[in-house]
Amino acid sequence: MQDEKKSALTQKEAPEAVAQKKASVSEDLFASFDFENLEIDLKEMFKAGVHFGHQKSKKNPKMADYIFGIRNGINIIDLEKTVVKLQEAQKFLDKIVSEGNDVLFVGTKKQAKKIVENAAKKCEMPYVIERWLGGTFTNYRVISSRTRYLKDMQEKMKKGDLSRYTKFEQMKIAEDLEKMETKMGGIKYMSKLPSAIIVTGVIEDNLAIKEARKKGIPIIGLVDTNVDPSEIDFPIPTNEDAVSSLKLMLAYLTKTVLMAKKKVVVKKIQPIK
Repeated sequence: MQDEKKSALTQKEAPEAVAQKKASVSEDLFASFDFENLEIDLKEMFKAGVHFGHQKSKKNPKMADYIFGIRNGINIIDLEKTVVKLQEAQKFLDKIVSEGNDVLFVGTKKQAKKIVENAAKKCEMPYVIERWLGGTFTNYRVISSRTRYLKDMQEKMKKGDLSRYTKFEQMKIAEDLEKMETKMGGIKYMSKLPSAIIVTGVIEDNLAIKEARKKGIPIIGLVDTNVDPSEIDFPIPTNEDAVSSLKLMLAYLTKTVLMAKKKVVVKKIQPIK
């Protein structure tokens, strides 16, 4: 029993350090997934540790409906309810994406960053993995002007249009652009506010959630046993700390986006009657 407890805690804590050592910018974290044939599978969820919640003492009362029980002091998520909520989120996601709308992926906690970036790039959707920039939604006009500047300057640098500056000035411009790319590179091609956001950490991504609610943007979120799910429009009860759990749950959502985007393409090529 003690070993099971240690295993459960390891599922929650160790992945963060491991993920940072293994993940690289060019690595495809979803290379092992066959999205065409990927189906929701309770066994795969168990294997990925999706059912491991936080310790009993950290339970948020509003998550009670999603908790199956307690084992060795750890809250166990009811995966059958996870499946139901996941399917509800997928149905909504399919609708908005198939209508040609964008979804913003948000994951600022350490173990989620590379996974979220990979998922968003695979879907060709915008993403935020660094600190949320205040006003990204509520003051979008200013943020979009900064992203336009970033794109324009990067394009000028590629074309060599900055040759009129000294080498030192070019170096400073390049450094500033690199910092901007880190902060807002994931949203520089976002031409309008997204029709929904996907968050992987309710606590870590709380600023994004607050701004989304202010602007009436629907929120799909992975919710662990220690958070308040009431602020999330489509909460999906999940172990949001383990890398294996994050990858699987984001893979399910990624597949939904990819399949929905195909519907958009089909609609575009259909002949006008």
